[in-house]
Amino acid sequence: MPDQETTTQRPGIYTRGTETVDAILKAALQVLIEEGAEAFTIRRVATTCGLRVGNVSYHFPKKEMLVQVLLDDIMDSYHAKLEVNVRQPELSDEDRLKLVIVICLEDICSQRTTRLFTELWALANQNDFIAERVESFYAKVHEVIGEYVARLNPALSADEVHTLALFISASMEGTTPFLGFRKPWNAKMPAVIGISTHWFVDLVKSMKPGDIGRMTKAS
Repeated sequence: MPDQETTTQRPGIYTRGTETVDAILKAALQVLIEEGAEAFTIRRVATTCGLRVGNVSYHFPKKEMLVQVLLDDIMDSYHAKLEVNVRQPELSDEDRLKLVIVICLEDICSQRTTRLFTELWALANQNDFIAERVESFYAKVHEVIGEYVARLNPALSADEVHTLALFISASMEGTTPFLGFRKPWNAKMPAVIGISTHWFVDLVKSMKPGDIGRMTKAS
């Protein structure tokens, strides 16, 4: 795995919002979504956005840095959705958890998420830095889900909350190859969203302290 300095260092010599950087990030996303992990190189990104390789590598010397910024931007967009749709004082904790589940599953149906994360996992299989970035991204997703799990069932321990959040996240992510963008059973996603919002909420509400431990021993 990369050393601590490498993993915490801000990527590239870039300034967000500049025309060149925006073009590079847009091209990087396009290459990953439309051409896949094998095509994802600094050279291919440069060709896609019409820049010289040196111009791209000046801002992002390695493709891993592009991945880090893309994931940061996606997480920022999720937090913006949460602020607008979920973190509203009039909503109950049950409604908030339901909305988080809906947002996640609806996002899985988008072309960007279905294809992008499939390719990012492919890159992660071959690259420790990208694997760590993807893991960090999902850890933040688990934190968001866990926040509402804990509010809905405050009797659970922190470890039990994390386990439930991980289970909910993994279950939703597992729908991608079946219900994602242009996948065989995509039309069933509304029904799966309906099932998920009720089933996951009922699961969280009904779980008692120690239940997960007892289930683990029983298996």
